[in-house]
Amino acid sequence: MNKNVPEIRFQGFHDDWEQRKVRELFTVTRGQVLAVSEVSSIKTLVNPYPVYSSQTKNNGLLGYYHDYLFDGGITWTTDGANAGTVKYRNGKFYSTNVNGVLLSNDGYMNKSIAEILNKSAWKYVSHVGNPKLMNNVMSDIKIEIPTKISEQKNLSGLIDKIDNLITLHQRKLNLLQEQKKSLLQKMFPKKDEKIPEIRFNGFTDDWEQRKLGEVADIVGGGTPSTTEEDYWNGDIDWYTPAEIGDSIYVSHSKKTITKLGLSKSSAKLLPVGTILFTSRAGIGNTAILGKISTTNQGFQSIVPDENRLDTYFIFSLSKMLKKYGEKMGAGSTFLEVSGKTMSKMTIYLPDVVEQHQIGTFLKHFDNLITLHQRKLDALQEQKKGLLQKMFV
Repeated sequence: MNKNVPEIRFQGFHDDWEQRKVRELFTVTRGQVLAVSEVSSIKTLVNPYPVYSSQTKNNGLLGYYHDYLFDGGITWTTDGANAGTVKYRNGKFYSTNVNGVLLSNDGYMNKSIAEILNKSAWKYVSHVGNPKLMNNVMSDIKIEIPTKISEQKNLSGLIDKIDNLITLHQRKLNLLQEQKKSLLQKMFPKKDEKIPEIRFNGFTDDWEQRKLGEVADIVGGGTPSTTEEDYWNGDIDWYTPAEIGDSIYVSHSKKTITKLGLSKSSAKLLPVGTILFTSRAGIGNTAILGKISTTNQGFQSIVPDENRLDTYFIFSLSKMLKKYGEKMGAGSTFLEVSGKTMSKMTIYLPDVVEQHQIGTFLKHFDNLITLHQRKLDALQEQKKGLLQKMFV
């Protein structure tokens, strides 16, 4: 197949794609300085025009302003960690000075060209000091594009449909996350209070103050000698802090140890339902253990007394656990929180039956959030795969 023809394309288009420099297609300019204090957080009749900055969160939207600089265009981040990120901007907008802007009256300002540029612009970012992709460098970037504007428009339309679907799922996910945040604030007592704002029917007793160590065992970990082959690649999962934080449940570690390795180290077997809690190198990342396992010494894991503490209930307090661990951590080289310190943490608890109902409810909510996150991730992967086949 000719290298200048994509793997799949719309019917009726057969011409080779052509290589063009950005400056041959666009006027290359950039935004202007705008004080954050002048930007409105919401769109109003007075401030109707979106303001785009260098951030990638929320599609780069900083807020809204009473004036605009451009009517349609393609922006890219010129400075900082997101340098080289390219976005298509439809309609009238204002751009801050940390964005470059591409303008054209010949039809090239469309989403397909923006996506083509986004695939390659990052390669030209200078990483000497603060990352930068300045106008002169952007101007000389060569890209392969469809020769016909009509094919560009067809591609843009397809990308737009996928992006709209991604945006819809992102909004649903954001709404669920905000709902959970609100529920957590109302289902647990506020500071110095003993009753939450909302609770399940049939529960009226005050929550009681307890030390974490009274309702759970705090268990550290250990590492067998790495020079002893007989200690490694066994049947016992062995976690490090780097593996914790992306998933609610964990059941398979990257490394495993043998029974001999377990006996020759301070590592301990932890039961299913243990809350793995990282105590150094990023204090407070948590996960629920789905299989009997061990950890290295970078943990102070919480093993609930099943008659006094519900696993998912205490997992739902992960942010509070993290905040306490970071506050109480000590060390000259890096912060670390001890098991003794964690055991002294004060928490308020209802009886275990109410804990279980709260934990079960929040678990179902988290499962719904996870489902929407997976759908969103799948859509983004589908878009990525499609663009690889529809672009040269």
